[in-house]
Amino acid sequence: MKRVVAAFGLVAILTAAAYWYLTSPNRQTAGLEPMPGGPADLANGRAMFFAGGCASCHATPNQDDRTRLGGGLALHSPFGAFYAPNISPHPRDGIGSWTEQQFLRAMRAGVSPDGRHYYPSFPYTSYQRMTAADIRDLFAFIRTLPAVEGRVRDHELGFPYTLRRGLGLWKLAFLDGRPFVPDPTKSASWNRGAYLVEGPGHCAECHSPRNVFGAVIEERRFAGGPNPEGKGWVPNITPHPTGLAEWTKGDIAELLSSGLTPEGDSVGSTMTAVVRNTSQLAEADRDAMAEYLRSLPPREGRKGPR
Repeated sequence: MKRVVAAFGLVAILTAAAYWYLTSPNRQTAGLEPMPGGPADLANGRAMFFAGGCASCHATPNQDDRTRLGGGLALHSPFGAFYAPNISPHPRDGIGSWTEQQFLRAMRAGVSPDGRHYYPSFPYTSYQRMTAADIRDLFAFIRTLPAVEGRVRDHELGFPYTLRRGLGLWKLAFLDGRPFVPDPTKSASWNRGAYLVEGPGHCAECHSPRNVFGAVIEERRFAGGPNPEGKGWVPNITPHPTGLAEWTKGDIAELLSSGLTPEGDSVGSTMTAVVRNTSQLAEADRDAMAEYLRSLPPREGRKGPR
């Protein structure tokens, strides 16, 4: 009997040690490349800011200045309510005291400066595709914006989602840590579009259905589905009859510029904020995104309510 108890005790210790190791935030950041040296390109940082839609989540609600990134927007989900944090350059309440490498850790690995896992309501599963140089430029641009005082309230989550350590297991399953790799068989424009859509643009985060763990279902990526926030429907944006099969590259680029569909309708809901951002991109970037979206494999998606 003593041997059985000892064996169970040993298994419990080994299981706890394995869990502690596998869920460690340090394990996820160990292989990150250092931030590249040299001066930041603020013009490119501005482009990444709009491509990434930073203001859509982090701008302080109920005010018109999209550069005041005081946070506070509520993002509702089946797991509870997440509140976008202050990412203004405020040294205490925002990210003004962060280093470049800490910002890279957050964007690529979803780890905070104090060593905690960020919840994937922050779309680092897409931002991990960004180059370190683009992340450096984005950080430099954000530091030129107004410092906004005030901390954001804590997330409102139920048990067991309050246990951040467990996110290490989620990341093992759904965060591969690989930056974008250009396809040498494709054009420079196609690769630029792929990078913007899959990386900073994080289009799949909204335009894909999710599994019970809140992760994108890869085989139905971009095929649309219920709004992650629980209200409304996000459309299929693959060239499938249930999606954008009849849209041309010019139609998609026009929507990203003006918000107008080929039928003359205007986009609504959260896509309005997306167009507010993509309209600030260079025309060549919008064309590149349209080219890539037209090249996606057609995937059938459920057709939601109009």
